[in-house]
Amino acid sequence: MGLKQQRIEEHHITIEPFYLPLGSEIDIGLAAYGRQLPLLLKGPTGCGKTRFMHYLAWRLKRPLITVSCHDDLSTSDLVGRYLIKGSDTIWADGPLTRAVRAGGICYLDEIVEARKDTTVVIHPLGDDRRELPIDKRGEILRAPAEFMLAVSYNPGYQSVLKDLKPSTRQRFVSLNFSYPDPEREALIVVRESGIDEGFANRLVKLGAMTRGLKESGLPEGASTRLLIQTALLVQNGIEIKKACNAGIVQSLSDDSDIIEALGEMVEAVF
Repeated sequence: MGLKQQRIEEHHITIEPFYLPLGSEIDIGLAAYGRQLPLLLKGPTGCGKTRFMHYLAWRLKRPLITVSCHDDLSTSDLVGRYLIKGSDTIWADGPLTRAVRAGGICYLDEIVEARKDTTVVIHPLGDDRRELPIDKRGEILRAPAEFMLAVSYNPGYQSVLKDLKPSTRQRFVSLNFSYPDPEREALIVVRESGIDEGFANRLVKLGAMTRGLKESGLPEGASTRLLIQTALLVQNGIEIKKACNAGIVQSLSDDSDIIEALGEMVEAVF
């Protein structure tokens, strides 16, 4: 097995990830893949978007290459660049190019955080051309049928400066994610942390209460991910209120008034 093949094999998900569907997102994801359509996942932090992509990659038996987008992400970071190795100049594929060549899934997490000139490079991949221009090599890479492009973002942090242009957005099949209903969210917390159902229900109640503080200046309440992390702290012997403070309260805000309000919620629930 060559080095490149080894690197791609590392991105295969061999164990089924736990994923509890909230609607028809799995069917739509599979249908989009079958029709070679790109996916856009929208939803708040920690609600299961990335876990969904892991599950979809496992179902499709395709390697999943994830890129966490940020302000400094350049086109070269995605596509590739020339590197100096000794006295030679060699080409190194970026993650997007590797995914296209391997017929894998490239998942661009928080796509709106990337520079606008960087996101343009995915346009030819997101329509019926399914092509990736590699300008530095004068090459146009055509995506095989197995390749899939997926992106995500959090509409809660959307602004005029950080939004998807219509020319980008309208290339995608869109899935809207939200937090599960209390019963399912408690089931997820139990499954992921191993705590008992009664404690999970109280954590979920606390999470729902924090999500009601948006009008008080808290952009987002506790995510399902934070609830799971708090449960794991308790499972490891941390006292409940201390675990809630470290896992939820301090992770949500630095504002003293909001921290005080969150602390009162913890006292009320536990």
